[in-house]
Amino acid sequence: MKRLTSLLLPAFLLLSAGALTARPLPGAHRPAATAAPAVNAPIDHMAFDRLLKKHVNARGLVDYQGFKADEKAFNQYLAQLSKNAPAASWSKPEQMAYWINAYNAYTIRLILDHYPLQSIKDIGSKIQIPLVSTPWAARFFSIGGEKMSLDHIEHSILRKQYDDPRIHFALVCASISCPRLRNEAYTATQLSQQLDDQGRNFLNDPAKNNVGRAAAQLSRYFDWYKADWEKNGQSVAKWVNRYSKTRMNADAKVTYQDYNWNLNKQ
Repeated sequence: MKRLTSLLLPAFLLLSAGALTARPLPGAHRPAATAAPAVNAPIDHMAFDRLLKKHVNARGLVDYQGFKADEKAFNQYLAQLSKNAPAASWSKPEQMAYWINAYNAYTIRLILDHYPLQSIKDIGSKIQIPLVSTPWAARFFSIGGEKMSLDHIEHSILRKQYDDPRIHFALVCASISCPRLRNEAYTATQLSQQLDDQGRNFLNDPAKNNVGRAAAQLSRYFDWYKADWEKNGQSVAKWVNRYSKTRMNADAKVTYQDYNWNLNKQ
């Protein structure tokens, strides 16, 4: 019995020591939990805002040579857009303001890449990419590591995901018949007011829309995007009357103005 005890005691001590070694001491270092992936915070568009105030007049006409002179600052803003794609945690206005600013900024970048020119449509004849025949379809920039086109922002993101036809008052294709390029950046806090202001400006500019009670000569936008204007029980007439100083009748005769593709330059 004494021998058995003497044999068992060393084994018991070894097991006890192992248990103590395996049990972490209070306050001992533990492996850190895996950190959650960083989420991009909504970006500040003030750099773009400063450039727009400097190089775009109240009529929305652009000093492209001025943008060219400030190309370093402009490219820094584009780099900020490229590296900070919207996250799901951003609010809807934050996401929409980002994508509208991105569309307008990369349109300016496209013009600068081919400047001087008379029309954005002149770029289409220079494109040598299979299955791409318009400047809007060319994937000439990246956002969040994905190659993108202006068409992708407009049709696959803004029109498809946010269901707000007012975007058509804000996206500017660098042409005279487009809505004016606003000389300030879009922001989440002011987005709805900015879009409504764009609608009022667009509908009450006789060079773009001429609204009468019995007849209206409207922008091609109301023809090209008719499906958008008629969603959710709306109609072209309802949208026009929301912003036009002159109200058109629901049965007014509607025709569409010729579209002026000349560059919106000062």
